[in-house]
Amino acid sequence: MNIKVTESMKPKRSGEEIYKQACEVITGGVSRNTVFRRPHPFYAAGASGCYVTDVDGIRRLDFANNMASLIHGHAHPDIVNAVIEQLQKGTAYTMATEAEVLFAQLLCDRVPGFEKVRFVNSGTEAVMTMIKASRAYTGRPKIAKAEGAYHGTYDFAEISQTSAPSQWGDIHQPNSVPLAHGTPQGVLDDVVVFPFNDIEKTIAILDRQADKIACVIIDPVPHRVGLVPGTNGFVEALYDWTRKNGALLVFDEVVTLRVHYGGAQEKYSVRPDMTALGKIIGGGFPVGALAGRTDVMRVLDPREKKILFPHSGTFSANPVTTTAGRVAMELFDREAVLRLNALTQIAIKQIEEAIKIADVPVSLTGAGSMFRVHLRATPPKTYREAYQPKEVVALVNELLDYFYIHERIMMINTCACMFSTAISQKEVDKLTEAMLNGFKFIKPKLEKIHQDNFQLP
Repeated sequence: MNIKVTESMKPKRSGEEIYKQACEVITGGVSRNTVFRRPHPFYAAGASGCYVTDVDGIRRLDFANNMASLIHGHAHPDIVNAVIEQLQKGTAYTMATEAEVLFAQLLCDRVPGFEKVRFVNSGTEAVMTMIKASRAYTGRPKIAKAEGAYHGTYDFAEISQTSAPSQWGDIHQPNSVPLAHGTPQGVLDDVVVFPFNDIEKTIAILDRQADKIACVIIDPVPHRVGLVPGTNGFVEALYDWTRKNGALLVFDEVVTLRVHYGGAQEKYSVRPDMTALGKIIGGGFPVGALAGRTDVMRVLDPREKKILFPHSGTFSANPVTTTAGRVAMELFDREAVLRLNALTQIAIKQIEEAIKIADVPVSLTGAGSMFRVHLRATPPKTYREAYQPKEVVALVNELLDYFYIHERIMMINTCACMFSTAISQKEVDKLTEAMLNGFKFIKPKLEKIHQDNFQLP
């Protein structure tokens, strides 16, 4: 899709000028660290389909899609029109709306394990609500999560998401490592950390805290762990353990709902008790949701004589978001999911061919419409294998800057791509060519890193 630069999109001030003012009024000049760049961030002027134009007039092909949240790319006309119609009726009321009911019905019809839904405003809030609901339902204090997994910025959810060799401890009992300075010791004590996809070690770790664990939370294809899908055996083992020990198995599908029509959980033989949602279900607007079993979700029910988890939120289920989200998910039907996944597989095969041509130690992991590039010859299977020392991180950033500046391609900062339905074979070919050029660009430095033996097989 070609983007037409309108008068409103033409640069009035450069990115450098905007950033100078931003630093005077915004901490660090940005409201989310993921968009920070030196010497200054790039500022969007407008976007359409799979292209974004910045205030300096440069157009880039977008494979980041606002951190995997734009499943149809930018400014899809059906979503825009539906939102405009709702905007004219109002954006938020101290009342419920039919829009949230229609959207909840769609989600429940789409995913078999979704019996009841509650809307919130972000993926972080969805995970937080899910954890608190698990505690309310079980009466237990602890949660268990995979080492390296990202689940948003809630204190308990962010433990050990950036564990490093100097602090992560024995693999048979990984340490609970804080992310934010000042994290209370009590938070660390209430998070049990296990190695993703390792059944024997995980069950042994869980057994030691069996009577205190409220829920075991997993992202079925954890991005930070390496974007490696959870095996059927691993997920089934966790499910069986939670049934045996009175805990809940909960999924974080904020990112992975895109993997299949019914989310990543569609391909497993067991169903989680609750699932946290976000990103693509907002149609481009801030969103989160919690979905799960009726009896578990009852802890939120205001009709109960004793409400175990009183829950509300000023902008939860606002009609703009629920309208945009409903339209987006209607458009992302089974056919669209299969088509996008197939296109992503074509891209992966083409990039693997580029890796061979460039003759570089690079591998890919992923699922559905997303994949991640690793600067190692064999795909990692665990977080500790996927961990990147500072030399590799620096080279990944150099590669991403090359794509951004020279190839005019946007990717997620882990060197990952999240496809949208706006992308076609033409864009896949551009990405493949850019990848080939990028691999050749970093080849000398990458080979030196491997020669210096930074534990990258």
